[in-house]
Amino acid sequence: MNNNFHKIASFLMALLVLFSTFSFTVDKHFCGNTLVDTAVFGKGSTCVMEMPNSSFTSDDCSIASKNCCHDEKVLVCGQDDLIMSYIELSFQQQLFVSSFVYRYINLFKGIDEIVTPLDDYSPPILVKNLHILNETFLI
Repeated sequence: MNNNFHKIASFLMALLVLFSTFSFTVDKHFCGNTLVDTAVFGKGSTCVMEMPNSSFTSDDCSIASKNCCHDEKVLVCGQDDLIMSYIELSFQQQLFVSSFVYRYINLFKGIDEIVTPLDDYSPPILVKNLHILNETFLI
């Protein structure tokens, strides 16, 4: 379970770094004051609007303005200033941090089996019962 947790946590952290450094462009096309098209990662399509004739005038489009359409680009910048602060440490500090992390990770690993060093040896043969011979009894 601990191994699966580490895999999931590392995957989520990688996604967090990926999406925090991700930048994109949103392109919007307006005809007058009306939003006609929106495009992400590309150029928005322009409208096929007829040019106004001499008898038609409005507040948005008039004869004086040849084109009442305009494009707007919104650039969403990601984080570019990722700094590896581990590189700025001295060699002794790097050694301390790496050994501390190694010891901390191995601290929670369980021991698979209990090792007893005397399993292969048999007890000595009892010649005399020393407790009775010396008359030492625990009360």
